Amino acid sequence: MKYILPLSAVLFVVYSFCDFKSPQKGYTNQELRDLYGSGNQNLWPKPHLFDDAKEGFKDIGSLSAPEFPKNNPYSKEKEELGKMLFFDPRLSKSGQISCANCHDPELAWADGRRVAYGHDRQLGTRNAPTILNVVYAKEYFWDGRAASLEEQAKAPIENPVEMNFHSRLAVKTIAKIKGYKEYFQKAFGQDKITEENITKAIATFERTIISPKSKFDKFVSGEKSALTDSEINGLHLFRTKANCINCHNTAYFSDKKFHNLGLTYFGREYEDLGLYNISKKNEDVGKFKTPTLREVSKTAPYMHNGLFPNIRGVLNMYNAGMPNEKRNRDSPLAPKKSLMLQKLNLTDSELTDIENFLNTLHSYQYKMRAPQLPK
Repeated sequence: MKYILPLSAVLFVVYSFCDFKSPQKGYTNQELRDLYGSGNQNLWPKPHLFDDAKEGFKDIGSLSAPEFPKNNPYSKEKEELGKMLFFDPRLSKSGQISCANCHDPELAWADGRRVAYGHDRQLGTRNAPTILNVVYAKEYFWDGRAASLEEQAKAPIENPVEMNFHSRLAVKTIAKIKGYKEYFQKAFGQDKITEENITKAIATFERTIISPKSKFDKFVSGEKSALTDSEINGLHLFRTKANCINCHNTAYFSDKKFHNLGLTYFGREYEDLGLYNISKKNEDVGKFKTPTLREVSKTAPYMHNGLFPNIRGVLNMYNAGMPNEKRNRDSPLAPKKSLMLQKLNLTDSELTDIENFLNTLHSYQYKMRAPQLPK
């Protein structure tokens, strides 16, 4: 009996000073399954967040119903028109390139290339991201230079490397196609074809490209058997030890912010200064928008320049803390890598679990056929 009281005192001290909400606490597979698969996000273990990630943070979860802007509300007629225009190569100078060239429904609405090609087979400098779930984005392009999807839809038409057509000439071309008039009449109440209505229709169609519920969505909604132990452990690592949650949060799996990952190639041949090109603020050198991770297993290659051909390569680089750019450090524009990037010391098994979890974010299977175009 004389040994019981001291042991009790020791246990009391241990329990008093342990933070059992800490992401470092060990959990059994069943505990993780019960917590994350409870259907109650309040029961989830606390995420590991850096201070830089706390502002505006929202945890991962299922997508909400899409919202359309008040100045461009949804209609079935507008969606139908937008789909035709999205697939119509007559919006390009060559008459050979449509939006679907870089956002192919057969390739998860991306193009599967490191960087996109356009007019006269010219190569761009950036990877074409998927438009799946783009309705949940806030700014567009890797550097955020478009504030609306309508503005984004216009830019490739006029880009000399992409579709290489002045928007005024593109409007004239579409206006000459008699078959389009009835569709514009149905969508906008008039058959007059304008640049504004073309971009509004395309943007409306793009906003309808949404992933159905994934295995992840089913699991966090309470379907506890939807994920394997490996996938659940990957989810837990994603929110804790691996630090992924700091940038890939919200139901969109993107914080919709901009970060420097150490991939600017500063002072070298493939230099790309990202957000700085738009803001002209030194602190924005090398920052790029956080991409969504939904459907990520189908949208290789990765990063703004398509540098990584597979997910494991990306995870390995994050595990190493991402590269430090050592050239031209005395330049006032020398890029500063995000302080949230640190060596993670993840094991091969843990990396596999995270990759398995990322695969659960895939759900889109529908291979949309191109519509018959008006003549």
